[in-house]
Amino acid sequence: MSKILTMRGIAKRFGPVQALGGVDFDLDRGEIHALLGINGAGKSTLIKILSGVYTKDAGEIVIDGQEVELGSPRAAIKAGVATVQQHPELVPDCTGVENIFLGHEGERPGLFRRMDRAAMRASAHRLLQRFPIEIDLDAQVGEMPAVDREIVAILHALRHDHIKVLVLDEPTSTLTEREKASLFQMMRTLQGAGISIIYITHRLEEVFEIADRFTVFRGGRNVATLTLADARARNVSIPELMLDEAAGDLFPERDGATGGEVLLETRGLGCGSYFSGVDLSVRRGEILGIFGLVGSGIDELSKVLFGAMRPDAGQLLVKGQPRAFKGPHDALSAGIFLVPGDRRTEGLTMTKDVVFNTTIAHLGRASVAGGMMRFGSNRGATEQLARDVGLQPLELDRPVSAFSGGNQQKIVIAKGLFRQSDVYIFAEPTVGVDIGARAKLYALMRELSRKAAVIVVSSDCDEVHGLADRVMAFYKGSPIQPGTASPTRDQLLAAGIMGARAA
Repeated sequence: MSKILTMRGIAKRFGPVQALGGVDFDLDRGEIHALLGINGAGKSTLIKILSGVYTKDAGEIVIDGQEVELGSPRAAIKAGVATVQQHPELVPDCTGVENIFLGHEGERPGLFRRMDRAAMRASAHRLLQRFPIEIDLDAQVGEMPAVDREIVAILHALRHDHIKVLVLDEPTSTLTEREKASLFQMMRTLQGAGISIIYITHRLEEVFEIADRFTVFRGGRNVATLTLADARARNVSIPELMLDEAAGDLFPERDGATGGEVLLETRGLGCGSYFSGVDLSVRRGEILGIFGLVGSGIDELSKVLFGAMRPDAGQLLVKGQPRAFKGPHDALSAGIFLVPGDRRTEGLTMTKDVVFNTTIAHLGRASVAGGMMRFGSNRGATEQLARDVGLQPLELDRPVSAFSGGNQQKIVIAKGLFRQSDVYIFAEPTVGVDIGARAKLYALMRELSRKAAVIVVSSDCDEVHGLADRVMAFYKGSPIQPGTASPTRDQLLAAGIMGARAA
């Protein structure tokens, strides 16, 4: 089979971090090729190079026999590469047709320029003739089921007739099983029409449902490319291929002292379709780790524990007493603090400086009677916390929007430390944080656990396994115990990716 895409010796460095070290990757014409790897393995960097978001430091890219330089997303589209991100940015109040042609609406002639809706509708009809899919494109996107929104995003990417390579980033993360089947049917339709697909997923069981081949990334390198038949014949363990054996050096030693008071407990906790039947407890002096993929329910669990979402089943207890939080204020009053995963919308006030963002978490500590702020002590406390989390540069008067994503995450963690709570919930605590700063943050979380209870909720299996005293996994909204008190990383990974319990 001929190659539609060949990438050879692709290298990319971000400061001291070698994100890709001479990677080779190829895609056959008309193939569905799954791209796998734990967080930080390098697959996203490779795709951003292919999509024109990043420029490569070295290597060559050949598309349909022609060597290309993809210096921008526009150049990637011109070369025939389209990407659908994990959370496509669609306009909910517009129809499917209008979303497909966003930015390419055309104009009707006349004194008042208006969108050429007739031309848009005709183009949409031609798309559906080329890719026969049952969907009502006249419906508003905000009223569509999740799979139809994904299809609209794909059709938006394929509105150019010359697209040869389609990249789908975690397209099933928010889909039900029935919706996933509909998406897979569409992917096979695209494959039959000659579109080659790179399919990024953490759900390994889906690889065997839809892919022709898969490639595993680890540590910025391609460690295996196999057909599904070869993988089955050789009894290959994909989780073992994905694991990074060097990850253990990042994490502080465990204390082994986890016999403190139970500070937070749940019994049969459930929240709509997000998760159900959650039994967990965390004690002062320990870190409980919860591993799950995007869409598994872990994000919603963290919000329920913090009162930002309300459960519809089960019970939540704080220090043995049942509690029903009406909102985050109740959780804060009960001594529970959430360091959220979405720092920009849930964790920070982007236009304000570091001192404001750090101290806003505890106005009682930050002010005196009458509401006057303790400016001197607040600045001193913020400076110490900023040093503790490794904020660079140490400029407390900067608006947090002027910091990098990794440094913004450090500010969110400093905000949590300022609160001085009994229970800390860290959701995706090191998203965007470089490898050199992670060890310091992990050491801080271990130090914090000596006087409080810490819950780490993360889609990074190595992070959960390396940091926590006890672990559990989430798989499609269900808590999974890996089957042993001290599971290995591959057992935890299998529990979160495939719902498997160790024998």
